[in-house]
Amino acid sequence: MSGKTVTRADLSEAVYQTVGLSRTESADLVELFIDEISDCVVRGEQVKLSSFGSFIVRSKGERVGRNPKTGEEVPITPRRVMVFKPSNVLKQRINDALMETAASQSDD
Repeated sequence: MSGKTVTRADLSEAVYQTVGLSRTESADLVELFIDEISDCVVRGEQVKLSSFGSFIVRSKGERVGRNPKTGEEVPITPRRVMVFKPSNVLKQRINDALMETAASQSDD
């Protein structure tokens, strides 16, 4: 694993290099895309991106948790959480890349 974090600037640069828009237009496009996904998720809508995955909002009810240090019971309030579920295509690409990495390391 490389451990690199991909930032908005990295995405904007990729759009700039691939599509050929100006750097400003590329940054605006990435920002618009992220804002649209965020707005849909906040409204509770499921966002499906073909061959990538789905962003799903789930509601969690109130429950009793425990402070691990003291053992004291603490109520956990109801909340909504976002879950990402990768598509089978993405899972396959990840596993294929893992196999390629393992094969190239065994050749060394």
